[in-house]
Amino acid sequence: MPPRPRMLAAAIAAALALGAQAVPAAAAGASATQTSRGVEIPAFYTPPSELPGTDGTLIRSEPLPLALSLPGIDGPLPGRATRLMYKSTDANGEAVAVTGAYIEPAAKWRGDGPRPLVAVAPGTMGQGDQCAASMALEHPLQLNGQTVSVGYEDLSVYRLLLRGVAVVVTDYVGLGTTDRLHTYVNRVDGAHAVLDAVRAARSLDSASVTSGSRVGLFGYSQGGGATAAAAELQPSYAPDVQLAGTYAGAPPADLTEVTKAIDGSDLAGALGWSLNGFLQTEPALRPIADRYVNEAGEEALKDLSTMCVGDALFGYGGDSSTHWTKTGQSLSDIIRAEPALQDFLAEQRIGALKPAGPVRVATGTSDDLVPHGQARRLAVDWCDKGAKVTYVPVLLPGVGSGLLNHFAPLLTDQGNAVSWLTDRLSGKPAGSNCWSMPAQP
Repeated sequence: MPPRPRMLAAAIAAALALGAQAVPAAAAGASATQTSRGVEIPAFYTPPSELPGTDGTLIRSEPLPLALSLPGIDGPLPGRATRLMYKSTDANGEAVAVTGAYIEPAAKWRGDGPRPLVAVAPGTMGQGDQCAASMALEHPLQLNGQTVSVGYEDLSVYRLLLRGVAVVVTDYVGLGTTDRLHTYVNRVDGAHAVLDAVRAARSLDSASVTSGSRVGLFGYSQGGGATAAAAELQPSYAPDVQLAGTYAGAPPADLTEVTKAIDGSDLAGALGWSLNGFLQTEPALRPIADRYVNEAGEEALKDLSTMCVGDALFGYGGDSSTHWTKTGQSLSDIIRAEPALQDFLAEQRIGALKPAGPVRVATGTSDDLVPHGQARRLAVDWCDKGAKVTYVPVLLPGVGSGLLNHFAPLLTDQGNAVSWLTDRLSGKPAGSNCWSMPAQP
Protein backbone atom coordinates (compact mmCIF):
# COMPACT_ATOMS: atom_id res chain seq x y z
CA MET A 1 0.00 0.00 0.00
CA PRO A 2 1.42 3.44 -0.91
CA PRO A 3 2.47 5.61 2.05
CA ARG A 4 -0.36 8.14 1.96
CA PRO A 5 -3.24 5.63 1.84
CA ARG A 6 -1.49 3.52 4.51
CA MET A 7 -1.29 6.47 6.91
CA LEU A 8 -4.89 7.41 6.24
CA ALA A 9 -6.04 3.82 6.65
CA ALA A 10 -4.56 3.75 10.14
CA ALA A 11 -6.48 6.87 11.10
CA ILE A 12 -9.72 5.56 9.59
CA ALA A 13 -9.27 2.28 11.47
CA ALA A 14 -9.16 4.23 14.72
CA ALA A 15 -12.43 5.95 13.85
CA LEU A 16 -14.05 2.69 12.83
CA ALA A 17 -13.11 1.26 16.20
CA LEU A 18 -15.31 3.99 17.69
CA GLY A 19 -18.18 3.23 15.33
CA ALA A 20 -17.97 5.48 12.27
CA GLN A 21 -20.56 6.17 9.64
CA ALA A 22 -20.25 7.46 6.10
CA VAL A 23 -21.84 10.79 5.26
CA PRO A 24 -23.42 11.32 1.85
CA ALA A 25 -22.88 14.38 -0.26
CA ALA A 26 -25.32 17.25 0.26
CA ALA A 27 -28.70 16.57 -1.26
CA ALA A 28 -30.40 19.02 -3.57
CA GLY A 29 -32.76 21.38 -1.78
CA ALA A 30 -31.17 20.87 1.62
CA SER A 31 -31.91 23.46 4.28
CA ALA A 32 -28.27 24.11 5.18
CA THR A 33 -27.04 27.47 3.98
CA GLN A 34 -23.60 26.23 2.85
CA THR A 35 -21.73 23.11 1.90
CA SER A 36 -18.05 22.27 2.18
CA ARG A 37 -16.68 19.57 -0.10
CA GLY A 38 -20.16 18.15 -0.50
CA VAL A 39 -20.96 18.08 3.22
CA GLU A 40 -23.92 20.09 4.44
CA ILE A 41 -22.99 22.60 7.12
CA PRO A 42 -26.13 22.91 9.24
CA ALA A 43 -27.68 26.36 9.52
CA PHE A 44 -26.84 26.21 13.24
CA TYR A 45 -23.20 27.00 12.35
CA THR A 46 -24.01 30.34 10.67
CA PRO A 47 -23.47 33.07 13.29
CA PRO A 48 -26.03 35.82 13.82
CA SER A 49 -25.29 39.31 12.54
CA GLU A 50 -24.97 40.66 16.08
CA LEU A 51 -23.08 38.97 18.93
CA PRO A 52 -23.41 39.35 22.71
CA GLY A 53 -20.95 41.59 24.52
CA THR A 54 -19.81 39.15 27.20
CA ASP A 55 -17.27 36.42 26.45
CA GLY A 56 -18.61 32.91 26.97
CA THR A 57 -22.23 33.95 26.51
CA LEU A 58 -24.32 31.16 25.00
CA ILE A 59 -25.70 32.29 21.64
CA ARG A 60 -27.71 29.17 20.80
CA SER A 61 -27.89 25.46 21.53
CA GLU A 62 -29.64 22.35 20.26
CA PRO A 63 -29.59 18.60 20.95
CA LEU A 64 -26.66 16.81 19.31
CA PRO A 65 -27.10 13.11 18.48
CA LEU A 66 -23.98 11.12 19.31
CA ALA A 67 -23.02 8.51 16.73
CA LEU A 68 -22.04 6.10 19.51
CA SER A 69 -24.88 6.06 21.97
CA LEU A 70 -26.71 3.29 23.81
CA PRO A 71 -29.96 3.44 25.79
CA GLY A 72 -29.56 3.51 29.56
CA ILE A 73 -31.79 3.54 32.63
CA ASP A 74 -30.98 7.16 33.43
CA GLY A 75 -30.52 8.33 29.86
CA PRO A 76 -28.33 7.58 26.85
CA LEU A 77 -24.82 6.20 27.32
CA PRO A 78 -22.21 7.64 27.56
CA GLY A 79 -24.20 10.85 27.89
CA ARG A 80 -26.51 13.46 26.44
CA ALA A 81 -24.92 15.94 24.03
CA THR A 82 -25.80 19.53 23.19
CA ARG A 83 -24.45 21.53 20.29
CA LEU A 84 -23.30 25.02 21.32
CA MET A 85 -22.52 28.40 19.83
CA TYR A 86 -20.96 30.95 22.14
CA LYS A 87 -19.28 34.34 22.02
CA SER A 88 -15.51 34.77 22.25
CA THR A 89 -12.90 37.39 21.37
CA ASP A 90 -10.21 36.85 18.74
CA ALA A 91 -6.56 37.91 18.73
CA ASN A 92 -7.49 41.29 17.28
CA GLY A 93 -9.99 42.02 20.03
CA GLU A 94 -12.96 41.43 17.75
CA ALA A 95 -16.12 39.58 18.80
CA VAL A 96 -16.42 36.13 17.24
CA ALA A 97 -18.88 33.25 17.40
CA VAL A 98 -17.44 29.81 18.21
CA THR A 99 -19.20 26.44 18.11
CA GLY A 100 -18.66 23.28 20.09
CA ALA A 101 -20.48 20.66 22.12
CA TYR A 102 -21.27 19.88 25.74
CA ILE A 103 -21.80 16.30 26.89
CA GLU A 104 -23.50 15.52 30.18
CA PRO A 105 -22.24 12.07 31.24
CA ALA A 106 -24.54 9.25 32.28
CA ALA A 107 -21.87 7.91 34.64
CA LYS A 108 -21.78 9.22 38.19
CA TRP A 109 -18.84 11.30 39.36
CA ARG A 110 -17.21 9.35 42.17
CA GLY A 111 -14.44 11.79 42.99
CA ASP A 112 -14.38 14.52 45.56
CA GLY A 113 -16.65 17.53 45.14
CA PRO A 114 -19.33 18.28 42.53
CA ARG A 115 -19.17 16.91 39.01
CA PRO A 116 -16.15 18.50 37.28
CA LEU A 117 -15.84 19.87 33.78
CA VAL A 118 -13.08 19.30 31.24
CA ALA A 119 -12.64 21.45 28.14
CA VAL A 120 -11.24 19.28 25.34
CA ALA A 121 -9.23 21.14 22.72
CA PRO A 122 -9.12 18.92 19.62
CA GLY A 123 -5.98 18.00 17.77
CA THR A 124 -5.60 19.01 14.13
CA MET A 125 -8.86 18.44 12.28
CA GLY A 126 -8.25 20.61 9.20
CA GLN A 127 -9.63 23.93 7.96
CA GLY A 128 -12.84 23.01 6.18
CA ASP A 129 -15.99 23.64 8.18
CA GLN A 130 -17.00 19.99 7.80
CA CYS A 131 -13.94 19.04 9.91
CA ALA A 132 -15.31 20.58 13.14
CA ALA A 133 -15.00 18.34 16.19
CA SER A 134 -18.64 18.89 17.19
CA MET A 135 -19.72 17.44 13.83
CA ALA A 136 -17.32 14.52 14.35
CA LEU A 137 -19.22 13.55 17.51
CA GLU A 138 -22.23 12.98 15.28
CA HIS A 139 -20.30 11.61 12.29
CA PRO A 140 -16.93 10.10 13.38
CA LEU A 141 -16.05 9.35 9.76
CA GLN A 142 -17.04 11.63 6.93
CA LEU A 143 -16.35 9.95 3.60
CA ASN A 144 -18.23 11.05 0.51
CA GLY A 145 -15.71 11.03 -2.34
CA GLN A 146 -14.88 14.70 -1.80
CA THR A 147 -13.59 14.75 1.76
CA VAL A 148 -12.24 12.41 4.46
CA SER A 149 -12.52 13.50 8.08
CA VAL A 150 -11.82 11.26 11.08
CA GLY A 151 -13.13 12.15 14.53
CA TYR A 152 -10.21 10.61 16.40
CA GLU A 153 -10.67 13.03 19.30
CA ASP A 154 -13.93 11.24 20.21
CA LEU A 155 -11.84 8.66 22.05
CA SER A 156 -10.54 11.11 24.65
CA VAL A 157 -14.03 12.57 25.08
CA TYR A 158 -15.56 9.16 25.78
CA ARG A 159 -12.81 8.18 28.20
CA LEU A 160 -13.53 11.27 30.27
CA LEU A 161 -17.30 10.72 30.14
CA LEU A 162 -16.93 7.16 31.41
CA ARG A 163 -15.30 8.59 34.55
CA GLY A 164 -18.29 10.81 35.20
CA VAL A 165 -16.56 13.97 33.98
CA ALA A 166 -18.63 16.46 32.01
CA VAL A 167 -16.95 17.50 28.75
CA VAL A 168 -17.15 20.60 26.59
CA VAL A 169 -15.42 20.48 23.20
CA THR A 170 -14.50 23.61 21.28
CA ASP A 171 -14.41 23.79 17.49
CA TYR A 172 -12.00 26.76 17.68
CA VAL A 173 -12.41 30.09 15.93
CA GLY A 174 -13.66 29.66 12.37
CA LEU A 175 -13.90 25.87 12.27
CA GLY A 176 -17.52 24.98 11.65
CA THR A 177 -18.76 28.57 11.75
CA THR A 178 -19.30 29.73 8.19
CA ASP A 179 -18.43 33.41 8.56
CA ARG A 180 -14.64 33.16 8.60
CA LEU A 181 -11.63 30.87 8.10
CA HIS A 182 -10.26 28.78 10.93
CA THR A 183 -7.22 30.46 12.51
CA TYR A 184 -5.18 27.29 12.85
CA VAL A 185 -2.65 27.20 15.77
CA ASN A 186 -3.29 30.84 16.64
CA ARG A 187 -2.23 31.08 20.29
CA VAL A 188 -4.72 33.70 21.46
CA ASP A 189 -7.70 32.52 19.41
CA GLY A 190 -7.22 28.95 20.60
CA ALA A 191 -6.83 29.91 24.26
CA HIS A 192 -9.88 32.17 24.25
CA ALA A 193 -12.05 29.56 22.50
CA VAL A 194 -11.11 26.97 25.15
CA LEU A 195 -11.74 29.23 28.14
CA ASP A 196 -14.99 30.62 26.77
CA ALA A 197 -16.22 27.07 26.10
CA VAL A 198 -16.04 26.50 29.87
CA ARG A 199 -18.09 29.62 30.50
CA ALA A 200 -20.69 28.59 27.92
CA ALA A 201 -21.00 25.07 29.36
CA ARG A 202 -21.55 26.39 32.87
CA SER A 203 -24.40 28.59 31.64
CA LEU A 204 -26.27 25.75 29.93
CA ASP A 205 -29.53 25.04 31.79
CA SER A 206 -29.27 21.27 31.24
CA ALA A 207 -25.68 21.05 32.55
CA SER A 208 -25.04 19.73 36.05
CA VAL A 209 -21.75 21.63 36.31
CA THR A 210 -21.71 24.96 38.10
CA SER A 211 -19.26 27.72 38.95
CA GLY A 212 -18.22 25.49 41.87
CA SER A 213 -17.17 22.59 39.63
CA ARG A 214 -13.45 22.00 39.23
CA VAL A 215 -12.22 22.66 35.70
CA GLY A 216 -9.54 20.89 33.70
CA LEU A 217 -8.13 21.34 30.21
CA PHE A 218 -7.20 18.46 27.91
CA GLY A 219 -5.47 18.68 24.54
CA TYR A 220 -2.91 17.03 22.27
CA SER A 221 -1.04 18.50 19.27
CA GLN A 222 -3.00 21.56 18.13
CA GLY A 223 -5.10 20.93 21.22
CA GLY A 224 -2.00 20.78 23.41
CA GLY A 225 -0.96 24.19 22.15
CA ALA A 226 -4.44 25.58 22.79
CA THR A 227 -4.63 24.25 26.36
CA ALA A 228 -1.08 25.40 27.11
CA ALA A 229 -1.91 28.89 25.85
CA ALA A 230 -5.18 28.86 27.80
CA ALA A 231 -3.34 27.99 31.02
CA GLU A 232 -1.05 30.98 30.42
CA LEU A 233 -3.83 33.44 29.53
CA GLN A 234 -6.45 32.32 32.07
CA PRO A 235 -5.41 34.76 34.84
CA SER A 236 -5.79 37.79 32.56
CA TYR A 237 -8.57 36.67 30.21
CA ALA A 238 -10.79 34.43 32.35
CA PRO A 239 -10.10 34.89 36.07
CA ASP A 240 -13.52 33.32 36.76
CA VAL A 241 -12.32 30.00 35.24
CA GLN A 242 -10.05 28.56 37.91
CA LEU A 243 -8.01 25.63 36.60
CA ALA A 244 -7.50 22.45 38.62
CA GLY A 245 -5.12 21.04 36.01
CA THR A 246 -4.05 21.28 32.37
CA TYR A 247 -2.83 18.49 30.11
CA ALA A 248 -0.81 19.74 27.12
CA GLY A 249 0.32 16.85 24.95
CA ALA A 250 2.79 17.45 22.09
CA PRO A 251 2.21 21.21 22.18
CA PRO A 252 3.39 23.23 19.15
CA ALA A 253 4.90 25.89 21.42
CA ASP A 254 7.43 27.24 18.91
CA LEU A 255 5.89 27.54 15.45
CA THR A 256 9.21 28.43 13.84
CA GLU A 257 10.54 24.99 14.80
CA VAL A 258 7.27 23.26 13.92
CA THR A 259 7.26 24.89 10.48
CA LYS A 260 10.66 23.38 9.70
CA ALA A 261 9.50 19.96 10.84
CA ILE A 262 6.23 19.69 8.94
CA ASP A 263 7.62 21.02 5.65
CA GLY A 264 7.92 17.98 3.40
CA SER A 265 6.29 15.73 6.02
CA ASP A 266 3.14 13.63 5.93
CA LEU A 267 1.21 16.65 7.17
CA ALA A 268 2.79 19.31 4.95
CA GLY A 269 -0.70 20.60 4.24
CA ALA A 270 -0.73 22.10 7.74
CA LEU A 271 1.62 24.78 6.39
CA GLY A 272 -1.24 25.98 4.22
CA TRP A 273 -3.68 26.03 7.15
CA SER A 274 -1.18 28.05 9.17
CA LEU A 275 -0.59 30.57 6.38
CA ASN A 276 -4.29 30.97 5.68
CA GLY A 277 -5.01 31.61 9.34
CA PHE A 278 -2.10 33.99 9.83
CA LEU A 279 -3.11 36.06 6.80
CA GLN A 280 -6.65 36.35 8.16
CA THR A 281 -5.44 37.44 11.59
CA GLU A 282 -2.76 39.82 10.28
CA PRO A 283 -3.63 41.27 6.85
CA ALA A 284 -0.39 43.30 6.98
CA LEU A 285 1.42 40.08 6.10
CA ARG A 286 -0.40 39.83 2.77
CA PRO A 287 2.17 41.90 0.79
CA ILE A 288 4.88 39.47 1.93
CA ALA A 289 2.78 36.52 0.80
CA ASP A 290 2.11 38.18 -2.55
CA ARG A 291 5.83 38.73 -3.00
CA TYR A 292 6.74 35.09 -2.47
CA VAL A 293 3.79 32.78 -3.14
CA ASN A 294 3.46 31.58 -6.72
CA GLU A 295 0.35 30.48 -8.60
CA ALA A 296 0.70 26.87 -7.45
CA GLY A 297 1.01 28.06 -3.88
CA GLU A 298 -2.10 30.23 -4.13
CA GLU A 299 -4.04 27.29 -5.54
CA ALA A 300 -2.78 25.06 -2.73
CA LEU A 301 -3.80 27.59 -0.06
CA LYS A 302 -7.29 27.85 -1.53
CA ASP A 303 -7.59 24.08 -1.85
CA LEU A 304 -6.38 23.43 1.70
CA SER A 305 -8.79 26.00 3.17
CA THR A 306 -11.64 23.48 2.75
CA MET A 307 -9.67 20.31 3.55
CA CYS A 308 -9.66 17.99 6.55
CA VAL A 309 -6.66 15.97 7.73
CA GLY A 310 -7.45 12.99 5.51
CA ASP A 311 -7.71 15.20 2.43
CA ALA A 312 -4.39 16.89 3.21
CA LEU A 313 -2.63 13.54 3.65
CA PHE A 314 -3.83 12.40 0.25
CA GLY A 315 -3.36 15.71 -1.54
CA TYR A 316 -0.22 17.23 -0.02
CA GLY A 317 1.55 14.62 2.10
CA GLY A 318 5.31 14.82 1.49
CA ASP A 319 5.13 18.09 -0.45
CA SER A 320 7.75 20.81 -0.02
CA SER A 321 6.89 24.48 0.38
CA THR A 322 9.61 25.26 -2.18
CA HIS A 323 7.05 24.29 -4.83
CA TRP A 324 4.77 27.09 -3.61
CA THR A 325 7.22 30.00 -3.87
CA LYS A 326 8.37 32.17 -6.76
CA THR A 327 11.97 32.07 -5.54
CA GLY A 328 12.17 28.35 -4.76
CA GLN A 329 12.81 29.18 -1.11
CA SER A 330 11.19 27.16 1.64
CA LEU A 331 8.80 28.79 4.06
CA SER A 332 11.49 28.56 6.76
CA ASP A 333 13.94 30.37 4.46
CA ILE A 334 11.38 33.13 3.94
CA ILE A 335 10.74 33.46 7.68
CA ARG A 336 14.47 33.94 8.24
CA ALA A 337 14.49 36.67 5.58
CA GLU A 338 11.44 38.58 6.79
CA PRO A 339 11.50 40.29 10.22
CA ALA A 340 7.71 40.82 10.13
CA LEU A 341 7.18 37.06 9.93
CA GLN A 342 9.69 36.47 12.71
CA ASP A 343 7.89 38.98 14.92
CA PHE A 344 4.50 37.43 14.21
CA LEU A 345 5.70 33.92 15.06
CA ALA A 346 7.43 35.23 18.18
CA GLU A 347 4.04 36.50 19.35
CA GLN A 348 2.69 32.97 18.89
CA ARG A 349 5.36 31.46 21.13
CA ILE A 350 4.00 29.65 24.21
CA GLY A 351 6.13 29.60 27.35
CA ALA A 352 6.64 33.30 28.05
CA LEU A 353 4.03 33.33 30.83
CA LYS A 354 3.59 31.23 33.96
CA PRO A 355 0.60 28.87 33.56
CA ALA A 356 -2.24 28.84 36.04
CA GLY A 357 -2.50 25.70 38.15
CA PRO A 358 -0.58 22.43 37.72
CA VAL A 359 0.29 21.36 34.19
CA ARG A 360 1.27 18.04 32.61
CA VAL A 361 3.42 18.29 29.47
CA ALA A 362 3.84 15.06 27.51
CA THR A 363 5.88 14.63 24.33
CA GLY A 364 7.07 11.65 22.34
CA THR A 365 10.85 11.52 22.30
CA SER A 366 10.74 10.38 18.65
CA ASP A 367 8.15 12.95 17.60
CA ASP A 368 9.62 14.74 14.60
CA LEU A 369 6.37 16.27 13.34
CA VAL A 370 5.70 18.49 16.37
CA PRO A 371 9.32 18.30 17.47
CA HIS A 372 10.06 16.79 20.86
CA GLY A 373 12.74 19.37 21.62
CA GLN A 374 10.51 22.43 21.45
CA ALA A 375 7.82 20.72 23.57
CA ARG A 376 10.40 19.81 26.19
CA ARG A 377 11.63 23.39 26.13
CA LEU A 378 8.11 24.55 27.05
CA ALA A 379 8.29 22.42 30.20
CA VAL A 380 11.70 23.93 31.03
CA ASP A 381 10.41 27.46 30.43
CA TRP A 382 7.48 26.86 32.74
CA CYS A 383 9.69 25.27 35.40
CA ASP A 384 11.96 28.32 35.29
CA LYS A 385 8.92 30.48 36.04
CA GLY A 386 8.05 28.47 39.14
CA ALA A 387 5.12 26.54 37.68
CA LYS A 388 4.11 23.13 39.02
CA VAL A 389 5.02 20.96 36.02
CA THR A 390 4.75 17.22 35.49
CA TYR A 391 6.93 16.48 32.45
CA VAL A 392 6.38 13.13 30.72
CA PRO A 393 8.71 11.97 27.93
CA VAL A 394 6.92 9.20 26.04
CA LEU A 395 9.68 6.76 25.08
CA LEU A 396 8.81 5.18 21.74
CA PRO A 397 11.08 4.26 18.84
CA GLY A 398 10.87 6.24 15.62
CA VAL A 399 9.15 4.36 12.80
CA GLY A 400 10.10 6.48 9.78
CA SER A 401 6.75 8.26 9.50
CA GLY A 402 6.36 11.69 11.04
CA LEU A 403 2.61 11.21 11.38
CA LEU A 404 2.96 7.90 13.22
CA ASN A 405 5.79 9.22 15.40
CA HIS A 406 3.41 12.00 16.43
CA PHE A 407 0.22 9.94 16.70
CA ALA A 408 1.59 6.94 18.62
CA PRO A 409 2.35 8.88 21.85
CA LEU A 410 -1.23 10.20 21.81
CA LEU A 411 -2.62 6.68 22.12
CA THR A 412 0.16 5.37 24.37
CA ASP A 413 -0.13 8.13 26.95
CA GLN A 414 -3.80 9.07 26.75
CA GLY A 415 -4.99 6.81 29.58
CA ASN A 416 -2.30 8.14 31.93
CA ALA A 417 -3.15 11.71 30.94
CA VAL A 418 -6.84 11.15 31.71
CA SER A 419 -5.92 9.62 35.08
CA TRP A 420 -3.62 12.53 35.97
CA LEU A 421 -6.29 15.07 35.12
CA THR A 422 -9.00 13.10 36.97
CA ASP A 423 -6.83 13.17 40.09
CA ARG A 424 -6.59 16.95 39.84
CA LEU A 425 -10.38 17.17 39.43
CA SER A 426 -10.76 15.07 42.58
CA GLY A 427 -8.70 17.58 44.52
CA LYS A 428 -5.56 15.46 44.81
CA PRO A 429 -2.47 17.68 44.88
CA ALA A 430 -0.11 17.57 41.92
CA GLY A 431 3.58 16.99 42.24
CA SER A 432 6.32 18.45 40.09
CA ASN A 433 9.40 16.90 38.56
CA CYS A 434 11.03 20.16 37.51
CA TRP A 435 14.02 19.20 39.64
CA SER A 436 14.68 16.26 37.27
CA MET A 437 14.58 18.19 33.98
CA PRO A 438 18.37 18.19 33.44
CA ALA A 439 18.28 14.38 33.35
CA GLN A 440 15.05 14.04 31.37
CA PRO A 441 15.17 13.18 27.64
